Amino acid sequence: MADGFELFSDRNVVAMRVNGELKDLAATVTDGDAVEPVIIDSPDGLDILRHSAAHVLAQAVQNINPETKLGIGPPIKDGFYYDFDPEEAFTPEDLKALTKEMQRIIKQGQRFVRRVVTEEEARAELASEPYKLELIGLKGSNPGDDNESVEVGGAELTIYDNVDPKTGEVCWKDLCRGPHLPNTRLIGNGWALMRTAAAYWRGSEKNPQLQRVYGTAWPTKEELRDYQTRLEEALKRDHRKLGVELDLFSFPDEIGSGLAVFHPKGGIIRHEMENYLREQLLKADYELVNTPHITKGQLFETSQHLNWYKDGMFPAMHLDEVKDDAGKVIKPGQDYYLKPMNCPFHNLIYRARARSYRELPLRLAEFGTVYRYEKSGTLAGLTRVRGLTQDDAHIYVTDEQVSDEIKRQLEFVFETLRGYGLSDFYLELSTRDPEKFVGSVEQWETAEAMLQKIGEESGLDLVADPGGAAFYGPKISVQARDAIGRTWQLSTVQLDFNQPELFELEYAAADGTRKRPVMIHRALLGSIERFFAILLEHYAGAFPVWLAPQQVVGIPVAEEYGEYLDGVIAQLRERGVRAEVDHSFDRMPKKIRTHTKAKVPFQLIAGEDDRSAGAVSFRFRDGSQLNGVPVAEAIERIVNAIKSHEQVNTAWQD
Repeated sequence: MADGFELFSDRNVVAMRVNGELKDLAATVTDGDAVEPVIIDSPDGLDILRHSAAHVLAQAVQNINPETKLGIGPPIKDGFYYDFDPEEAFTPEDLKALTKEMQRIIKQGQRFVRRVVTEEEARAELASEPYKLELIGLKGSNPGDDNESVEVGGAELTIYDNVDPKTGEVCWKDLCRGPHLPNTRLIGNGWALMRTAAAYWRGSEKNPQLQRVYGTAWPTKEELRDYQTRLEEALKRDHRKLGVELDLFSFPDEIGSGLAVFHPKGGIIRHEMENYLREQLLKADYELVNTPHITKGQLFETSQHLNWYKDGMFPAMHLDEVKDDAGKVIKPGQDYYLKPMNCPFHNLIYRARARSYRELPLRLAEFGTVYRYEKSGTLAGLTRVRGLTQDDAHIYVTDEQVSDEIKRQLEFVFETLRGYGLSDFYLELSTRDPEKFVGSVEQWETAEAMLQKIGEESGLDLVADPGGAAFYGPKISVQARDAIGRTWQLSTVQLDFNQPELFELEYAAADGTRKRPVMIHRALLGSIERFFAILLEHYAGAFPVWLAPQQVVGIPVAEEYGEYLDGVIAQLRERGVRAEVDHSFDRMPKKIRTHTKAKVPFQLIAGEDDRSAGAVSFRFRDGSQLNGVPVAEAIERIVNAIKSHEQVNTAWQD
C-alpha cells in the first residue's frame, strides 16, 4: 500500500485517478489498483486547481467577515466562482481585500485534508450554514446540477479541512466532494478575482439572491496574462459595442428586451448572409418553404412542445371567442402561440399530400422567425434573444438513407461555413439523457453508434457530450473556433424519432407498404442573429468585402477630383458594388479617418496624377496603399474580392 506522494515525484502531478475515480494524492492505493497521474495543466488538473482556488476565496471571505454564509464554489470554464450570502454586497474594494487575504492563505501552504463524515456529523459541524444544510439534505437524491454535485456528489459525505502546516490547526473547513490540490501553495500566482454578480440560490428566482464572486486560475502567471489578453481582445470585439459604433443594430426599449432591430448597414450584412446561404441551399437540392409566426395551440400539443418546452414559450393569446349581446359565449375561443420552433409546420407541409419513397430525401428549408421566452437575466445582445430567425431545415429520409444524408449534411455545413470565413472545426456528439427521452433504448443506441462512426470518419476531433441530446434524438454539433480561439456551437444535425410518429408521417415504400420516414433537423447557422454576432466578433467589425455594408468609398484629394471619382464609382455600382464618393466638406485626412474607423475595405483616392493616368490609389484598412492602379484593373480587383469572399485588410502583393 502507498499514497500518491510516494508514487509520483513530479511536482506537476496534483491528483490521481484510481480505478477511474479522481482522488487526492493523500489517498491510499493498493498494488491491484489502476493508478494514473493527473497533471495540473490537464482538464482534470485545471478543475482541481480552480476548485481549490474557490475554497481559498471562501476562506478569505469568512476570515474577513465570519458572518457571511456559504453557497457553492465550483470550477467553470477558464475559472471558478463562489456564491455567498453577505450582510452587504461586495464592492471593488472588497475584491482587493479578498485578493490580499487569498495571497496570505496561499503563501501559508495550508494542506487540504479530506474527512468522511456522517450526515449527523456534517449537520452538527455546519449548523450555522443554512445553504450547506440544504445541500446535505439532497444527499441520496439527485442534486440540481453538476455544480451542486461538487459539494455532495459521490458515495459519501466529505468535509475538507484547511490545515496549518506548522501547527496542525484547522484554519477553515467546507463541505466538498473534492479532490483538491495537496496544499494552497500549489495555487501559485496564476490567478485573479474578476468580478461580482448577483445569482439566485440553486438558479431559482424563488430562492434568495446571493452574491457571486468570479475568479480565474491558471498553472502559471504567463498563462494568466495570456488569458487576460484574450479577454481584453474579446472586449474590443464585443458585438454589442461594435453594433453601436458601426451603426448596425439596436434594442429599443419601446420594443422590448431581447428584440433587435437591424439598421441599414446591419440589414445589408444580414441580407448578404441570407442570400449566400439561400444560394447554397438551392444548389444542395433543398426546397424553400415559408410558415406563419403564430399558430393554434393544438399544433404544439401534437408536437409535444407544450409538454416539453412550455416554459420557453410566450404565454398563449386567447382569440376568436364570440359572445352574444348578453355576454354569453356562443363560440369558444382558442389559444394561439407565437412559434418557438419551425419543425411542426414543416411536418404539416410534408403531410399535405401523399409521399413516395422516390421523393426522399425531401429537404425543406426556411428562414423562420421564432419567439422564445428567455429570462431577462439570460439575454445577451444578439447571442441570446427572444426573437430570432433560424436557418431551419428538416429532411425526411428512409432508414437506408440516414447515414449518407448525415454525411452529406456535415459536408454541406463545412463548405458553407468556410464561405463565411470559418474553417477551424471540431465535432460534439450529444447522446441520450437516461431520464428524458422518447423511443426505444435500442433505437437510440443504433443512432448514436452511427453518428459516432460518421463523426470519427470526418477526420475532425469528436468530443462526447453524454446526456446532452434533446428528448427526441441524438445529434452531432459543429463547434467552430473564431479568430481569437473562442469556441462557438454553430451547426447541428439531429435525428428525431418522435415527430414522424406524432404527426403520423408516411411514405409509400418500393414494396407498396406504408412506412415512417426518419426526420433530420439541421440548423446551419443556429440563428441569423447569433451568427451575425459571431461573425462581427470574429472579424472585429472588419468584414470581408462581400459582407461589408459599404465596400468602396471614393475620396478626392481636392473637390475638383470628385467628378472623376464619380465616374469610377458609377462603373463599380454598375457591377453591383456598394460604393459612393465622399463629397463632404471635410478635409481629405478627416475623410480617411472617418472611413477607416467605419472599417470600409477599400478607399479609392484620386488626385491629379491619378486623373491624368486614368488610375486610382487604393488605401486599405491597415493604412497601407497601392498607388496608380488603372481604373479597369481596380474595378476587377474589387469585383473579384467580392466574388471570392476574400478578406482584404492590407495592400495586395503582385
